[in-house]
Amino acid sequence: MTRPSGLLLDAMGTLIGLRQSVGESYAAIAQDFGLEVAPEAINGVFAGLFRQAPELAFPTLSGEELAQAEEQWWTDLVEQVFQACGHDGPLPDGFGRTLFQHFAGAEPWLVYPDVAANLQRWKQRGLKLAVVSNFDQRLLTLLDALELSPLLDAVVVSSVVGAAKPSPLPLQTALEQLGLNADQVWHIGDSPEDEASAAAAGIRCLLIKRPKPNGTP
Repeated sequence: MTRPSGLLLDAMGTLIGLRQSVGESYAAIAQDFGLEVAPEAINGVFAGLFRQAPELAFPTLSGEELAQAEEQWWTDLVEQVFQACGHDGPLPDGFGRTLFQHFAGAEPWLVYPDVAANLQRWKQRGLKLAVVSNFDQRLLTLLDALELSPLLDAVVVSSVVGAAKPSPLPLQTALEQLGLNADQVWHIGDSPEDEASAAAAGIRCLLIKRPKPNGTP
């Protein structure tokens, strides 16, 4: 097996994960807004609604318009989650934004124990490393806060690229940024979308299985 010259790494569920379930975080913050919803109820609907949502990708937007679209995408998803849990009517003002900002910080997240050492080892061997994620621009500051950015050569998020995995475009964009060809890299991810995206881009894919809190897609 030929060793790669670069690795394209998924983020959520591959490098980083949540410290507690989506339901636990959502329910705790909801209480501050006078909403009482059981974490188990949120966990029971979140993953399905997340996968049914439109792509987190905005091919024609940039700047402030893109930032607003990203926040609105998540706010719409949150509203659907709470409606599915029996909440009628609009959510309290500021609730969606508070959740959006909460997950932009390092506190809800953990870096899996093997990640930093592996990234350092790969960098020492001369591999180029890029994160490629179906996420939004918060990931860039999040990777900074988690002290992973210095180990990376590029970060590609679907909202900016304008397409999400299983489209090959996010991986192809990472190849361009690294200056490598498809046969020079491997993609490491944790989902069928990772596998399909890599296949469409002609890239070898390795899937990793991590433990996840209940309700995490």
